[in-house]
Amino acid sequence: MDLQEIVDDIARILDASATLEDRSFQLLAYAAQSGDIDTVRRESILRRRASDEVRAYFEGFGIASALGPVRIPADESLGVLARVCVPLRHREVTYGYLWLLDSGALSDRLLAEVSPLVDRAAAVLAQEARSRQDLGARLRDLLSADPESRASAALDVTGPVAAIAVRSASDRVAPLWTLPRGVLAHAGDPLTAVLAPAAQARAVAARVQAMYGTAAGIGGARDDPGEAWRSWREAGLALRAAQRVPRFAPVAAWADLGVHRLLVRLSATDLADLAAEAGALDGELAFTVETYLDHGGQVRETAARLGVHRQTLYYRLAKAERVTGLDLADGDNRLLLHLGLKATELLRTPGRP
Repeated sequence: MDLQEIVDDIARILDASATLEDRSFQLLAYAAQSGDIDTVRRESILRRRASDEVRAYFEGFGIASALGPVRIPADESLGVLARVCVPLRHREVTYGYLWLLDSGALSDRLLAEVSPLVDRAAAVLAQEARSRQDLGARLRDLLSADPESRASAALDVTGPVAAIAVRSASDRVAPLWTLPRGVLAHAGDPLTAVLAPAAQARAVAARVQAMYGTAAGIGGARDDPGEAWRSWREAGLALRAAQRVPRFAPVAAWADLGVHRLLVRLSATDLADLAAEAGALDGELAFTVETYLDHGGQVRETAARLGVHRQTLYYRLAKAERVTGLDLADGDNRLLLHLGLKATELLRTPGRP
C-alpha cells in the first residue's frame, strides 16, 4: 500500500480532509476534500508546501517531538482552521505528519481506529529514508575524485547527466524522494548533491533550490556517468558564483559563467590580489567602470545603461584612471581592472550585496 492509498483510506474512515507531509512540510499525498477547506490546505496543495509562517505556527505546538495526535486551534490571521496533527513516527523518529481538518468530530476513539494506517505510513517513510541513505552513499562514491571509489559505486545510471550542488538552508530537511523520476540525490552538510538527467538539470536545480536551499550550481553535462565527478566539481564552482555574483543568483550553470569559470577556481588569496587592482575605486566609480568594460568600452551604450550624460561618464572614467593609475585606453590595463572588479564580487560574503 502506497502513501496515497493510506491517506485515502484514512480520509474515508474519518470522513475528514487529510493530507500527508514530510517533516519539512513538503506535501506527499492528499485525499479529496471533505467539508470546509482553509487557506493553508489550499495553498499546501497548490504550492506543495506550507509557508514558513505557517510552519512556525504548527511547530510551536511541539509536533516534532509529540508521541501522539496534537490538536491545533484555528488562527484566523493565518487562515488556519482547527486541525489535528498526527506525527508519523517509526522507532522513535518523526518522518512526517498527517493533517486532519477537525470540525470537532475527531474524537480520540475515532483517531485510534486509524492508528494501524498511521503506523504503516510512518514505516513507508522510514523505508524511503533508509533507501535514500543507501542511494546517497552510492552517489557519493560516484561523484568522488578517487578512481577506486568511483569504480566501486554500484549505481545504475545512464547518461547524459549533470551534477547539481545545492547550498542547504539551515532550517530545511530535503525530502529527496519527491524529486522527479530518474534523479538521484544525497543530502549532505552543508551541501545537497543531485545527479539529474542533463535535459532536466536546470528545472531540477531551480526546484530543489527554491524549496530546500539558498543557492545552487549546475555542472556541465556528461554523456558518460563515470565522468559525473567532473560535473560535480563544476557544480561546486558554479555554486560559488551563484552565492556571490548577483546576476548568477540563485542558480548558476557552469555553461553560463564565461570568464567566471576561471575566477571561481582561484583561492581567496589569489582573488584578493587580483581585486586589489581595483581597490581604489569606490562604489559609484567601480560600478561605472565595470559597466563600461562590460559594454566593451562603448560610451553611448554605457551612458544609456547608467542613465547619465556622456560627459558625466567621461568625467568618471578620467577620475578612475587617476585613482588607479591605469590607462583605460590600454588593453592590458583594461583587462586587469576588469578582472579585478570581477574578483571583488567573488570575495563578497554569500548573501550580502
